[in-house]
Amino acid sequence: MSGVPERLTAFVQALRANALRVGPAETVDAGEVLAVLGLAHRERLREGLAAALLRAQGQRAVFDATFDLYFPAGVGEREAVRESGELTVAELREQLAAALAADDQAALAQLAGQAVQALGRFGQGPGQAPGGGGWSAHQTLDRLRPQTLLARVLDALREGRGERPPEATVERLEPDEIRRRIAAFRALVAGEARRRTAELRGTEEIARRAIAPSVDQIDFLFAGREQLAELRRAVRPLSRKLATHLAARRRRAARGRIDVRRTVRRSLGTGGVPLRPAYRRRRPQRPELVLLCDVSSSVAGFSDFTMLLVQALREEFSRVRVFAFVNQVDEVTGLVDARAGDPGELARRITAEAAVLGYHPYSDYGTALGEFTERYRSAVGPRSSVLILGDARNNNRDPNLPALRELARRARRVHWLNPEQPGSWSTGDSAALAYAGVVPMHPCRNARQLGELITRLLPL
Repeated sequence: MSGVPERLTAFVQALRANALRVGPAETVDAGEVLAVLGLAHRERLREGLAAALLRAQGQRAVFDATFDLYFPAGVGEREAVRESGELTVAELREQLAAALAADDQAALAQLAGQAVQALGRFGQGPGQAPGGGGWSAHQTLDRLRPQTLLARVLDALREGRGERPPEATVERLEPDEIRRRIAAFRALVAGEARRRTAELRGTEEIARRAIAPSVDQIDFLFAGREQLAELRRAVRPLSRKLATHLAARRRRAARGRIDVRRTVRRSLGTGGVPLRPAYRRRRPQRPELVLLCDVSSSVAGFSDFTMLLVQALREEFSRVRVFAFVNQVDEVTGLVDARAGDPGELARRITAEAAVLGYHPYSDYGTALGEFTERYRSAVGPRSSVLILGDARNNNRDPNLPALRELARRARRVHWLNPEQPGSWSTGDSAALAYAGVVPMHPCRNARQLGELITRLLPL
């Protein structure tokens, strides 16, 4: 990247490679921002480019990580780090505790550079291939262990005040604030390690491989606890967006299709020219929605996020009923309420309070489908749309295809959302291809795909 235009173009291409939707108009706006702001004030440029390029929620983390690669704060080992010399782990931890207590952002940034330089290097020595190795944030944080400094930082804060604050403040506010500062420091270390490694291996490669996806691109099956919590926080914004799309589809569909016979009759008064088309008007009817969700551990994150999302969209449907199963089926509509309790506890509440487990803890889709069609057949009718959520891994038991055919016969439509990629549907104990021969099965690996499927598949 020899010049600023080339750097900006590569930056935009990296954002697109990480699934951010940046079009030509946004790129032109970013060029105007760069021409006005220049490169002198880096943080001002960051905010200006973010305003020009970002159009959706949940994209800022990806943008910031990519910006730090293409518009880095420095090159190589920072001067302040080089002048301070290499510190031991004990010295780094001591200085880090003090900086966290004081919330000194400049000191924390410098300590992140020192920690990566001292503890994060790997694969760079005599006999190593050129371009190999790099700096590892995981290795740095594993050796530094900043999460264990919580008690020391709290003690420093209390000693600095000279008096003991109220218990409620100590037990709730202060620990949460220190955890936030530690999380911010971990992000600084990750950014520094990415920057240093990009100088060795190339910015484009690191931008493609080392930046975590935006929240709507997180794979349900591989999401960790923190990523699932971030997904649950995205339920409300995503539900508002989907509700807007569904309402727009409903308004367009309300016009109906052109009535050819009536249009031709009207055209007789204008010499055969159809100036005033006539439409077959539709009577809008909000559909009934039934969710049948596998809540076993392998797909629990996918199922509970979808249940929360649909519950947040309940005003778009005349009725929503939710059923959960592992190898037994129980209705959990009353438990799936995004306004009550901790959404992260939804899967635990369902397994604890609903009868979804029989004499073994493994998924049994065939038994669950058979029980649903027997006990809850009244929940499905000609106006019902059924969404089945699960990976269709039946642990080599009878898939009970007749039960699924009966469900498809009774419902207006049935769709199966599978969080596994299609290439895995024929592997191991999966019965996905057998079920896909009865009802349409759609891969649904992340929140973006889920939103697109709900908008496209559900009737108006």
